Amino acid sequence: MKIAVLAVQGAFLEHEKMLDRLGVDYLELRKKEDLKESYNGIILPGGESTVQGKLIRELGFYDILKEQIHSGMPVLATCAGLILLAEKAENDDRTHFATLPVTVKRNAYGRQLGSFYKEDIFEGIGKVPMTFIRAPYITNVKEDVSILARDKEFITAVSYGNQLAMSFHPELDEDTKIHQKFVKMVEKYITQKAS
Repeated sequence: MKIAVLAVQGAFLEHEKMLDRLGVDYLELRKKEDLKESYNGIILPGGESTVQGKLIRELGFYDILKEQIHSGMPVLATCAGLILLAEKAENDDRTHFATLPVTVKRNAYGRQLGSFYKEDIFEGIGKVPMTFIRAPYITNVKEDVSILARDKEFITAVSYGNQLAMSFHPELDEDTKIHQKFVKMVEKYITQKAS
């Protein structure tokens, strides 16, 4: 198993540390040639979605990654990664991969001062730490999207087929449960492809 981590901007190193802790091999996606490597899952980290969206197009990642996600390769997306996957943004005309049938609100909790930490229930896992930094939240989900976490009335984590996306940053805390869930998704994907 090998997981590709989008490493053009944002908190990709923190995700890599999580994968190290779980003993999972990974590669960094920095240039188009990296996409020729063999991998079974993708992580889209938190950071600045506008910058990441621009870079994935400029570096020639966009079409290949969109096709891989569309074809069922598992993807874990945190914060900016959620915005990259979302079909629509309430306060932004731009969309990126648009593979996740949800509407998000960018910087919904406000600027850096609107950042906060809490522990709350993540469906199927239990209580996990959640660090929100200039986070978006999900304002609308379409059919077949499973809601996995909320902050009051706001939706903060969802899954849809092969896509696991959240507003917060599980890579910034010690708890590995969300990354373990993603690794299990990748294992299942590898098994299905082999059969």
